[in-house]
Amino acid sequence: MLSDPALHTFIGGAPLSAAELRERYTRLVAGSPDPRVRWCNWVLRLRDEGRLTGTVQATVTERAEGTVAEIAWVVGTPWQGRGLATEAARALVGLLRGHGVRTVLARIHPAHHASAAVAGAAGLAPTGELRDGEITWRLDFPE
Repeated sequence: MLSDPALHTFIGGAPLSAAELRERYTRLVAGSPDPRVRWCNWVLRLRDEGRLTGTVQATVTERAEGTVAEIAWVVGTPWQGRGLATEAARALVGLLRGHGVRTVLARIHPAHHASAAVAGAAGLAPTGELRDGEITWRLDFPE
């Protein structure tokens, strides 16, 4: 699922090898070395097919202004367009809100209209802030 070069169109880079993926996920499972930062990672699985179809993740950081989560999602090319990313992003935002996150951020390439639609469906709005060529999308929860 993660080996498709098309998944890197907007984020750059290239697919990782199986060994590189194992190394990456070993680091992620170990957790952030910074005690103020939590890495939260899930895989998306279609129950009826028993297949892994994507990932969703959040980097949750304790800041002076409150808890902030930066989120991202990836859905394998064969499963795109089925609403999986939207369902996962909405569920993730709800989970984060339930755990006291104050602000949710996503960084999306300006030309990645599908990811922009997912962010909007999850309640985030573009801020106009451009960072590393990506637009910051944001959702703030009331205290």
